[in-house]
Amino acid sequence: MKISVTIPAYKAAFLKEAIESVAVQTYPDWELIIVDDCSPEDLKSIAEPFLNDARIRYFRNEKNCGALNVVDNWNICLKHCSGDYVLCMGDDDRLLPYCLEEYLRIMEKYPHLNVYHAQTQIIDERGKIIGLQEGRPEYETCKDMLLRQWKHAGKQFLGDFLFSRRWLEDHGGYVKFPLGLTSDRATANLAAKDNGIANAQSVLFEYRDTPLTISRSQNLRIAIHACNDAYKWYSLHFSGMLPQEYHGYYVSRMTDMIYLDVQSQRLSEAFYWLKVKNTLILTYPQIMNACLRGLLSSLRR
Repeated sequence: MKISVTIPAYKAAFLKEAIESVAVQTYPDWELIIVDDCSPEDLKSIAEPFLNDARIRYFRNEKNCGALNVVDNWNICLKHCSGDYVLCMGDDDRLLPYCLEEYLRIMEKYPHLNVYHAQTQIIDERGKIIGLQEGRPEYETCKDMLLRQWKHAGKQFLGDFLFSRRWLEDHGGYVKFPLGLTSDRATANLAAKDNGIANAQSVLFEYRDTPLTISRSQNLRIAIHACNDAYKWYSLHFSGMLPQEYHGYYVSRMTDMIYLDVQSQRLSEAFYWLKVKNTLILTYPQIMNACLRGLLSSLRR
């Protein structure tokens, strides 16, 4: 069984580490697809020493997808894949050496699923472990998965998941939201909808959290609209399966971001959110309260 690992790449800083982490996998039947998103940095020179291995291929986009449309590059990577399953990792993340081998073990136990998950540890710029993703049961139905996500609001990353390539292709690839916000979670939920998800019980993946991470440097206005779109998408695709916590999760996340946006931009953003209130899932009092908190906080600074 071949596994395709993809790296939609833009940053050079940790790309070599990411590639090396695939090259040393204990399971040998893999391919690595690197797609350079027309980066201004010289990513090709980093990839070239590895291209003697026929399992590793490098491509460069003619046009930059950019952070806003980052999911487009995930799906470009997918088009180059030939494996039975696909794992998409960041250009600064790392697989632990036994990652793919352990995935095969969980797949043997739970065959015919569309998605599998591995526990993740979070690392910083120096590779130091700074966090650990919460543990999960070995098998979950989609409904149980949704309940856990919104009840406990755990951390989630794209590289946590291994997807059936055929399922991804049949469903148009990774679910697209601006900046990729919740795209990983949404794709995994959709893949688990019919048959559930199996979770490996050991740490297999390392997510690097740095100031350069897209979700850390996001445009708040875009992020809020992305959350609003995600709420509507979930309501459409998972009607009757969503837990009570689902609505509160999005209300809390969106009002917190409006507060931060108004705090940094002041009156101009407060007026903006009140102007577009009818497009949001939030009530007028919720938007007003978030704006007032942001304005008061900005005045104290």
